[in-house]
Amino acid sequence: MHADDEREFSYEIDSETGPEHWGEMRPEWKDCNSGIMQSPIDLLNQRVEVVPNLGTFQRAYKPSNAILLNRGHDMMLKWSSGAGNIEINGTLYQLKQCHWHSPSEHTVNSKRLDMEVHLVHQADDNRTAVIGILYKIGQPDPFLSMIQRDLEDIEETRDIEKELGIINPETIKPGGTKYYRYTGSLTTPPCTENIIWTILGETRTVSKEQVELIRDAIHDDAEANARPVQPIHDRTVKLNGPTEN
Repeated sequence: MHADDEREFSYEIDSETGPEHWGEMRPEWKDCNSGIMQSPIDLLNQRVEVVPNLGTFQRAYKPSNAILLNRGHDMMLKWSSGAGNIEINGTLYQLKQCHWHSPSEHTVNSKRLDMEVHLVHQADDNRTAVIGILYKIGQPDPFLSMIQRDLEDIEETRDIEKELGIINPETIKPGGTKYYRYTGSLTTPPCTENIIWTILGETRTVSKEQVELIRDAIHDDAEANARPVQPIHDRTVKLNGPTEN
């Protein structure tokens, strides 16, 4: 998940602005280096606690006006308002935007997948909840197919909003009964902590061409826009799903 201002940091390893230096670049970014609940993490089987009754997170999305924006390190689709919400532990989080990382930021048993999308939600008290969906190379993703021409249109631009009209968030298919839940952080500066993460357990597919389009459109100097995996420390990762899994 990304901060809004991305001009000052990069994903280049061994660069002065790379991930290992984010926490040194601004005082308010210190959590990037010193935080103990940082994201992304590896969803390792041995540390996952299966909780069959964690509950299906309730979502109530609806079609709303959206814009597409090339932010320099990622492509973001932002809903203007009224795109609906999810409910976690009795709190409603309004859907604000989604954006893509390639390869995936979260790993599963140390394996990094080909792409990850983050759906970012915010509650009235400014708490943030993010749904992450992991993808591997295979059949094209229907949602990216739907907006492919729009992505191509803003390949050469930055910070210019492209109106997409009405977009239904349900087209991303952000549901499922099997999911991981843990408390983490933003994955870019300022790396703010106490973010509720929900990573869907079902891996989706995306075509190689779609991943390349997302990467080529960004025009940064890094080969990826995924932060390295962070230490889990003493956090618990819960998995909502059948005990036999």
